[in-house]
Amino acid sequence: MSGRCEGESIYEGYFPSRLGERLKVKGEELPTLEEEQYAFKRTPQRVWWVGNVMIDTLLANRQYFRKPAVYDALALQEKQYVVMTMHRPANVDEEAHLKALMEQIITNVHGLPIIFPIHPRTAKLFYNLWGDEQQLSQLFPNLHIVDPMGYLEFNYLVERAKAVVTDSGGITEETTVMGVPCITLRDNTERPETCTVGTNMLIRTNPQAIKPALDKLFAGEWKQGAIPALWDGHTAERIVKILLSL
Repeated sequence: MSGRCEGESIYEGYFPSRLGERLKVKGEELPTLEEEQYAFKRTPQRVWWVGNVMIDTLLANRQYFRKPAVYDALALQEKQYVVMTMHRPANVDEEAHLKALMEQIITNVHGLPIIFPIHPRTAKLFYNLWGDEQQLSQLFPNLHIVDPMGYLEFNYLVERAKAVVTDSGGITEETTVMGVPCITLRDNTERPETCTVGTNMLIRTNPQAIKPALDKLFAGEWKQGAIPALWDGHTAERIVKILLSL
């Protein structure tokens, strides 16, 4: 009662690169995207497109977003800072690659503050590379490492950011709904509608792709984006209505 891209997590390294490629997860053979689309068209009484329950959560809580302490502590201004998250093994488990990614991001945001709620996985290698927070502030004065945030505080920051640089999947959905440009450091995504419809740009994990994306952002050439169909905050209601009708 959904779609392949709605709220799913991806098994990194197994995402099909072509529509007709078959996916196997834990030995179970899953249908290709083409087969799912065919089934949807052929059996409408058994398949319902209902939307995205994650967006229900976002829209229900948007009015309750809370300003995190870092906002006033750094005197942040709306659309004058960048939010960053990074935690996937492909980006943070190898020193040279992480170093190249960070340097490209830091040097191409035109001096804007970068707010980085650091994931424990990332922190382990991060501080090995650059030392403690004092050393980091000397090397990269516009980079601000903060502790992981709660949902309401983090999305307060995201909603007001100029852009988000991330390797998360869920954040790409939230930025699409809130109209915030998003640069995603992944080779694939289980949420393609954030790219085809929304504000997300998938640039893979190549550090050299970061500068062109940020140049486009600062030139005012980022795509407008739109909200995908049925991402309206009423997905759960549709699910319940369908279940009660069965």
